Amino acid sequence: MKADATPLLQAEGLTLRLGGRRVVDAVSLALRGGEWVALVGPNGAGKSTLLQLLAGLRGADGGSVRLAGRALHDWPTRERAQRLAWLSQQGEADGDIAAGDVVRLGRLPRHGLFGAPDASDEAAVGAAMAETACTEFAARRLSELSGGERQRVLLARALAVGSPLLLLDEPTTHLDAPHQRALLRSLAARARSGCAVLSVLHDVTLALAADRVLVMDQGRLVADGAPAAAELRAALVAVFGAAFSVECVASPSGPRWVALPAL
Repeated sequence: MKADATPLLQAEGLTLRLGGRRVVDAVSLALRGGEWVALVGPNGAGKSTLLQLLAGLRGADGGSVRLAGRALHDWPTRERAQRLAWLSQQGEADGDIAAGDVVRLGRLPRHGLFGAPDASDEAAVGAAMAETACTEFAARRLSELSGGERQRVLLARALAVGSPLLLLDEPTTHLDAPHQRALLRSLAARARSGCAVLSVLHDVTLALAADRVLVMDQGRLVADGAPAAAELRAALVAVFGAAFSVECVASPSGPRWVALPAL
């Protein structure tokens, strides 16, 4: 699906200093509906911090973020939460709460803290749990789940919001290969339906399945392009110290770009 012309989220010159250094350094980017974007870079590049700035979870020292053309901080909290769903790198939910109730938290921006969930809320929760294959343990407590099961519940909570914009920090954490594949297919389908998806990914090969890849290094955005772009692939290899090469391989769905470790 072709990306929409008007960005759902746009950052200009976004900058944050921590401990005397710029962990995010004058980053500008745009996220449009119809596009799945992967964000990659070495450890400490600033990826998670950038995502927090884009979500409005941390204040910037400089620059701006606009959501649907409006300054992010001008949006009322509940309205912003309806338009932007977030998944942290570290799961925020814990304890004896049932998995299904965790996913229901994703509907709070829709019906409010004191509102009663209706049939549409329950339908959204059920669909999100089915999409992430966690329906079968909806009644189990988080403390009883494996790391991968817990991650699928947290993903379902983000999907249940039903927002047009998804910001996901390391969504494949703890997931095995079949569930990683299912998630990537889900993100691609969300983009085809008109959503904008930005996901920080540790696995470069998985990132190369996205429509577009952003490469960060030392707080800066050093490359932005489709996996097929030679400049993008060269930047990937460079920021990771030539620890791998990026090769094109044949697959049943067509040519694919993969990272091959330089052993």
